[in-house]
Amino acid sequence: MNTISNNTDFLLSIENLSVSFDGFKAVNDLNLYVDENEIHVIIGPNGAGKTTVLDLICGRTKATAGSIKFRQKELTQLREHEIVLEGVGRKFQNPSIYEDLTVFENLELSFPRGRSVFGALTFKRDAEVTTRVREIAEMVFLDTLLDMQAALLSHGQKQWLEIGMLLIQDPELLMLDEPVAGMSVSERKQTAKLLNEITKGRSVMVVEHDMKFVEDIAHRVTVLHQGKILSEGSMAKVQADPKVIDVYLGH
Repeated sequence: MNTISNNTDFLLSIENLSVSFDGFKAVNDLNLYVDENEIHVIIGPNGAGKTTVLDLICGRTKATAGSIKFRQKELTQLREHEIVLEGVGRKFQNPSIYEDLTVFENLELSFPRGRSVFGALTFKRDAEVTTRVREIAEMVFLDTLLDMQAALLSHGQKQWLEIGMLLIQDPELLMLDEPVAGMSVSERKQTAKLLNEITKGRSVMVVEHDMKFVEDIAHRVTVLHQGKILSEGSMAKVQADPKVIDVYLGH
């Protein structure tokens, strides 16, 4: 189950990855691969190491051992902002948006030219920026709310805005931690539609508990348990796996 692949065509290759916190192995000798244009969902019980894997990829947590290669480039030695520049975007569980700014301003602020100090000082709102902001706003269902203060958005709309703030940076790998937590049923359906749309040209990794949502989006599912892979494959395959039913789905 936890074998190393010889294929170098993966967008992301995680091999023999481990991290220990005070002697506790949160991720234990993990091998995981993400294809181009794939929605790869990680599920598993609380404490399985799901969010820790995302933390390791984006550089928030440093690995104790192992390798994380993105387009064959080793990420474990890079800092968080350097990993972002390589094309890896990360959304955390709680939306981190600028509540006192409008939807338009939030998206504009995330436009790549404004990221460096020089870029931010010389940043101008031109036709390119405006067009891109409107494009992304439409993609994340917020095109009619561009002038609304972000604080006034619903919880689901705030989640979409943050996804939009990542999309405007055009990452090749987008990582989302429980993107539909707290959303209404209709918002969850729209989010599934959005994720299926944005994999044209990029890959998405999702940590999620909502099994109906996972069914709607997953190309491949990895089930983690105690920092190791318990099962991997299509949603139908992992749902039928007795080990998965025993440690996760049965509860």
